[in-house]
Amino acid sequence: MSNSVVRRITERAVALNKKIVLPESDDVRVLEAAQEITRRKYARVTLLGNPGAIVAKAKGAGYDLSGVEIVDHMVDENRAQYVELLHQRRRQKGMSRLDADELLKRTVYYGGMMVGDKRVDGMVVGSICPTRDTVRSGLFGVGLSEGNKTVSACSVMNTIIPEIGVDGSVIFADTGVVPEPTTDQLADIAIAAAGACRQLLGVEPYVAMLSFSTKGSAYSPAVQKVIDATKLAQQRRPDLNIDGELQLDAAIVPSVADRKAKGSSVAGRANVLVFPDLSCGNIGYKLAERIGKATALGPLLMGLARPVNDLSRGCSVEDIVLITAITALQSV
Repeated sequence: MSNSVVRRITERAVALNKKIVLPESDDVRVLEAAQEITRRKYARVTLLGNPGAIVAKAKGAGYDLSGVEIVDHMVDENRAQYVELLHQRRRQKGMSRLDADELLKRTVYYGGMMVGDKRVDGMVVGSICPTRDTVRSGLFGVGLSEGNKTVSACSVMNTIIPEIGVDGSVIFADTGVVPEPTTDQLADIAIAAAGACRQLLGVEPYVAMLSFSTKGSAYSPAVQKVIDATKLAQQRRPDLNIDGELQLDAAIVPSVADRKAKGSSVAGRANVLVFPDLSCGNIGYKLAERIGKATALGPLLMGLARPVNDLSRGCSVEDIVLITAITALQSV
């Protein structure tokens, strides 16, 4: 990400002073990140696990956890309440109370319940656990945002073209969750990505629904799905600038937009790019990274009522620190 975008994100995080849970205290990178987040004041950190073991591990690695809250999820006073709540939520799906109790022995799921209970403002997890556990913990503990039925993901892409987006930073979606979105899901993704743009880039979103066609230049069922999703998103959120179907060049290049999509409120100025499926989104952001020299932050989860974000298992300490700052912003 551009330095200006990072600076704006971190300055806003400091001002918000949110509480974020990092449940994977078995990972020494998380302990170092907790120290660094606290030092920079990006958030108030909560770790989960046995306090004595966590402090000893941090001390052995040379890290100071002063100012970091440590909650032992096995003896926490809210544990019985969370077990019962999870059981009630999932019993129709076959989850017994014993299953719920067993699941909440895992810190990722306990953290999700804490987010849902508003004891913390968000969660950053995934340096150890796989994405499916991150998503499930969010669904089980937090649930979907109002009016939304889809968990999806976006990436903040920092390109080398400063005229695009905010100093070159643009939102790409979906880049991590839904392989072949339905029309409804694609509309959900567009609306969620608009929110991510406002939260993370701090500007009014201009959402382009991408296709290989611009305003009827070609036709296929895939194009029709984008057209239908665009109309649905516009109906659901008439306050947002959402337009499609647009080819990539028409979405971001003003001169091409003038020729191909004259009169569009989005064409030529898009700062949010919604891909028609996960194949396109994944290929698109990796092309931008590897050939276009862009850098990516994410995928960041969208669509939950409160923020839960997934880390790569190969993440750096700085990744954890910055995603924690982003999670703080998403909680507003």
